[in-house]
Amino acid sequence: MSRPRLPLTSQGTRPEAVSPQDWGLLGAAALMWGSSFLLIAIGVDHLAPSVVAAGRLVFGIAVLVLFARARVLMPRAEWPRVAFLGVVWMGAPFILFPIAQQWVDSSLAGVVNSSLPIFAATIAAFLLHKAPRPLVATGLIIGFIGVLVVSGPTVSGGGREALGVALLLAAVISYGVAISAAIPLQQRYGSLATVLHMLVAGLIVVAPFALVGLPDSEPDLGSIAAVAALGVFGTGLAFVFYTTVLGRIGATRSSVVTYFFPVIAIVLGAVFRDEKITLIMIAGAVLILLGAWLSGRSENAAEKA
Repeated sequence: MSRPRLPLTSQGTRPEAVSPQDWGLLGAAALMWGSSFLLIAIGVDHLAPSVVAAGRLVFGIAVLVLFARARVLMPRAEWPRVAFLGVVWMGAPFILFPIAQQWVDSSLAGVVNSSLPIFAATIAAFLLHKAPRPLVATGLIIGFIGVLVVSGPTVSGGGREALGVALLLAAVISYGVAISAAIPLQQRYGSLATVLHMLVAGLIVVAPFALVGLPDSEPDLGSIAAVAALGVFGTGLAFVFYTTVLGRIGATRSSVVTYFFPVIAIVLGAVFRDEKITLIMIAGAVLILLGAWLSGRSENAAEKA
C-alpha cells in the first residue's frame, strides 16, 4: 500500500495561546538568529558569501548528527520536499544574506528579516484557504508598520544599499514559503530529523558556489569563529527550536519570532560595529514587540476578538 502524500502545509497542533515553553524556545531562537546578522557581517569581512553559507551548514550538521533522533533517514517519498526546503530555506537565503550584508548594516538585515510574518501569513492563508484571525492579523500589521518605521530612512538613499534590501526581501520571501512547507515534515518526523535533512540538502546546493568563492576568501580566525558560532547556534540549534514550535502553533504565529530580530540586531550592531541607534529605531522596535505579542495570542481568543 502506498504511503499517503504529505499536504502542502498544515495548521499547528495547538490553537491555544502560545505556552511558556514555546515562548522559551522562540526566545532562544530569536537570540541566536538575532545575533546571526552580526556573525554574518564578521564572516563576510574575510570570507566569500558562499563560503559563509557553506560553513554555517557544515557546523550546523556537525552539531545535529550528535543526536540519534536526527539521524533517522526519511523515506524516499519525502526527499523531493526535503530537496525543495534545502533550496528555499537553506541554500538560497543563506547565500543571499551574506551577499546583501556586504552593502547593508547588520541591524538593517535584522529589521528586513522581521517582515517574515507578513509573507508567512499570506502564503499560509493561500495554502490553507484560511485567513489569519482578526487579532493575529492586527498584530502582523502593527509589527510590519514597525518594520517600515525602522527601515524607511535607511533605504531611502538607493544604490547598492537598496539592492541589498531587495536581496534580503527575496530571502525573506523564500523563508515564508519554506516554513509552510516544513510543517508536515516536522509533525511527522520531528524537528531534529527534519532540520538535519534540510541542512544536508542545503549543503549540496551551496557547496559548488563555495568552491568558486574559496579563492576570494582569507583564512581569518575571527571570521571562521563567527561562522562556527553561526553554524552551531544560528543554524543547528535555532532551527531545531523554531521548527519544534512551528509544528505546534503553525507558520503565521511562529513567524513572529522575527519581530525580535531588530531589537537584538540593532543593539549588537551598535556595540560591535558602531552602527547608530536612533529614536526612530526605538519607536519601530516598540511597535514590533507589540505586534509580536498580539500575534502570539490564542487563535480561539483571536476569533472572539
